[in-house]
Amino acid sequence: MPILKEREKKLIAEKLNRNMENDVRLIVFTQDFECEYCATNRELMEDLASLSDKIKLEVFDFEKDYEKAQRWGIDKIPATAVFGIREYGIRFFGLPTGYEFPAFIDTIIDASRGTTKLQPIVKEKIKNVKEPVHIQVFVTPTCPYCPRAVRVAHQLAIENELIRADMIEAIEFPQLANKYDVIAVPKTIINDVVSFEGALPEMQFVEYVLSAIKPDRTINYR
Repeated sequence: MPILKEREKKLIAEKLNRNMENDVRLIVFTQDFECEYCATNRELMEDLASLSDKIKLEVFDFEKDYEKAQRWGIDKIPATAVFGIREYGIRFFGLPTGYEFPAFIDTIIDASRGTTKLQPIVKEKIKNVKEPVHIQVFVTPTCPYCPRAVRVAHQLAIENELIRADMIEAIEFPQLANKYDVIAVPKTIINDVVSFEGALPEMQFVEYVLSAIKPDRTINYR
């Protein structure tokens, strides 16, 4: 059953075909006995794949394709990974709907181009990341500020291959939200050692990333 309405499909197709440059793989993990949101997520990705010949959809079973899930850091479902010309470390855990959906489309476009619109000074700073970084951004579909935090995280993952950035829909993963004491969203956790709430400007976001790998670093927003 299609998730997107015909008018929505037309507008999205126009945007994708106008802006995408290279193929993008949407790697979806579900399972035979689909979780509450798995079927909807798979159907949404099928809708998107039908709108552009540059979007290649691959669907895997979370249990049967366990090795692939492990290799790509998929530890919960529904999950969607966005691959461009390389594996960018971009993950969506849960449905990217509501306010998150336009950001999801923009992430697909970024992945197709292999570059982002982050400020040049931010791109330069993120080159200082020389070790693995895991960013988790907790969101809800009704939060208007969440997409901004998710977009910055995913753009950083595109700019530096050592960064993996996850969008996590807090309502779908309540145990994880409780683990990280998610009371307000967006809430961002970096390497399980640094966290902050709110949609921060790019420069402040990067400073928190750098402070997570250098605990004695003083955060400088300028």
